[in-house]
Amino acid sequence: MGERLLHDLVTASAQRDAGAVAVVDGDRSITYGELDERSSRLSALLAAAGVRRGDRLGVLAEKSIESLVAIYGAMKAGAAYVPLDPSAPPARTGFIAGDCGIRVLASPAGLARTWAPLVEAGAPLEHLVALDAGDGTGLSEAVPAGATLHTGDELRAHPARVAVRTIDDDLAYILYTSGSTGAPKGVMVSHRNAMAFAAWAADEFDVRGTDRVAQLAPLIFDLSTFDLFSSACAGASVHLVGRKAAMFPAQLRSFVDYHEITVVYAVPSLLTLLVERGKLTPGSLPSLRLVLFAGEVFPTRHLAALMRLVPGAEYANLYGPTETNVCTFHRVTRVPADDDPPASIGVAIAGDEAIVVDDDGRVVTPGEPGELYVRGATVMQGYWGDPERSARTLVAPPGVSGPREPAYRTGDLVREEPDGTLTFLGRRDNQIKRQGYRIELGDIEATILQHPDVVECAVSAVPDDEAGARLVAHLATKNDLDGKAVRRFCTDRIPRYMVPDSFELLDALPKTATAKIDRARLAKQAATAGDSHT
Repeated sequence: MGERLLHDLVTASAQRDAGAVAVVDGDRSITYGELDERSSRLSALLAAAGVRRGDRLGVLAEKSIESLVAIYGAMKAGAAYVPLDPSAPPARTGFIAGDCGIRVLASPAGLARTWAPLVEAGAPLEHLVALDAGDGTGLSEAVPAGATLHTGDELRAHPARVAVRTIDDDLAYILYTSGSTGAPKGVMVSHRNAMAFAAWAADEFDVRGTDRVAQLAPLIFDLSTFDLFSSACAGASVHLVGRKAAMFPAQLRSFVDYHEITVVYAVPSLLTLLVERGKLTPGSLPSLRLVLFAGEVFPTRHLAALMRLVPGAEYANLYGPTETNVCTFHRVTRVPADDDPPASIGVAIAGDEAIVVDDDGRVVTPGEPGELYVRGATVMQGYWGDPERSARTLVAPPGVSGPREPAYRTGDLVREEPDGTLTFLGRRDNQIKRQGYRIELGDIEATILQHPDVVECAVSAVPDDEAGARLVAHLATKNDLDGKAVRRFCTDRIPRYMVPDSFELLDALPKTATAKIDRARLAKQAATAGDSHT
């Protein structure tokens, strides 16, 4: 594969087979030829609106054919796309748009009511592209003062044009993630960074033109880049999974069956719910040949259950923060025992290097724990508009002499095993001290998740003057399991100082927009709830 820019992948797939289906969106679909042409037309419209190489295009939309046209159109115009969450508060979206200077926004007409509040929240919008509108009738009142509306009719009238000349070190997209200060931080990813992962994954997992890939992740989540770009590498079809189907396991199971999905890439919490509530039986989902998971630790017994229920698929754990996309991986080749430790995060992908470093900045020997540093092609360019934060996390690679590209400090604790694979131990910032003992909250969660009636678990640490921290376990359970039974289960397995002080029982744990457990929300609940739980 000779393509170096992400949008070239669509053009190359269109040249190979223009009639091949690129995207399926409900009862609609678009071919690679159509996707290539429509994104080129949008590129021309963006150029007419003043978008230049290096600009940022905001894409405020749910997953749809139109939002994918916007993504590729932005890159063809030489811009980086910035996905914005339609369900986020306008203040947050406005902050993001203001932070990276989004002047042009692509959005469906159905979200017109959100345009003006974004400007009020700080977005410097000058142009609005109504992706799916006709002549814009009825939208004029929603357009903020000073902004120009571009309609679907205008888009269709623009002739396609050759993509702006860019290089692979130019930015392809910016993904905003939660920052420790409360303000989102923008992770800058170049075409080279993104292509290093997309091309590796397409090759490593043999993504084919005949594959049907379920697109589960929101566009604001880095998991979506596999669905879009690794699929485009091979000319595979991407099947967009709506929020409702992704939230209800039985609907997701039906979606995979109906569309004969062959590849799924998802967070473990979603796959866990599929196991527990998706009504799977042994031999279910026979079309699936590949299940990839990332973003969280996959409780072993739920992974084992999924592998037994869907035995025809290959399984792999992909690891990496947004700042590196995926940087290590591990193929799970056998069904683990329910009480086995979680799946390894494996070894570095081609083009990346994993370095384990102690508190003094020295590379440790195998078997010793340390912080994981990552260097290589997938590592981000830095944080948008924040050189100080970038300098703190992108550092000279330890143990490497001479001028080198920086390494990213992940903040994750790992240990290199004798076979060279890495074991994830937890977050540096998830380690607490209680009664003088150092405790990893992940250790407690892993123990609780061994209980057969616990579906989901997260543990919050609330500051406490006497003990140092009060532990609250948030649980989703089945079979009427109560907190007292879970407490007894813990007491038999972990030291008393690690047993949670209280247990909060929920129907399901709250999720973030990227479908991960919303730990910040749970911690806030725990801090305000006192000792009112079981």
